[in-house]
Amino acid sequence: MSNHQPSRTHRVDASVRLFKNPLLEKLSHVHPIVPLLVWGPVAVWLLVRAVSMHQIDLLGLALIGVAGLLTWTLAEYLLHRYLFHFEPKTEAGKRFIYLFHGVHHDTPQDKTRLLMPPAGALPIITVLWLFFDLILPYPWAEPFTGFFIIGYLIYDYIHYATHHFPMRHPWLKFLKHYHMRHHFSDENGRYGVSSPLWDWLFGTYPTKPAGTEKH
Repeated sequence: MSNHQPSRTHRVDASVRLFKNPLLEKLSHVHPIVPLLVWGPVAVWLLVRAVSMHQIDLLGLALIGVAGLLTWTLAEYLLHRYLFHFEPKTEAGKRFIYLFHGVHHDTPQDKTRLLMPPAGALPIITVLWLFFDLILPYPWAEPFTGFFIIGYLIYDYIHYATHHFPMRHPWLKFLKHYHMRHHFSDENGRYGVSSPLWDWLFGTYPTKPAGTEKH
């Protein structure tokens, strides 16, 4: 592994090397279209099965869809707040958090590290699928997981767009400014990327005007 970690006060736009091993380094990068190509068909397959095999009607699909998407926004918030911004005391812990999220704060415009590579997402999706299958009655785990994945993809591409597109629609423009203030004004808040809902509910929606937060 490479120990090169830029200072958090000296962000750079270029990519930084994370691994000495060339294969691991390559796997840490991902083209923006890859998550859609990998996870999109999985989500569609799960939803098609829900209708064709499990005979779930449109009302049931809509209700489980709302539940799956809402659950994703909560997962997004909790992961960002409690895992990605966790402050470990050990060097190994610091390295782990840096690989998952710290590098993004140091190189926020790195186009190939804005979305999670499939190699990292696969074990997480697998564990979540097993968990959903355990707690949800048959056959609801499949469409729930399908919509959860769709929520993840929406988050991924909103996140990418906030860093690389102007986003002129009022709501998208709000999300862009909201996330940029998380990066450049105060990291201790605004953990939601696709929605500020859970920041509002859990008190991490800062009320100070822009420019007054302290990093």
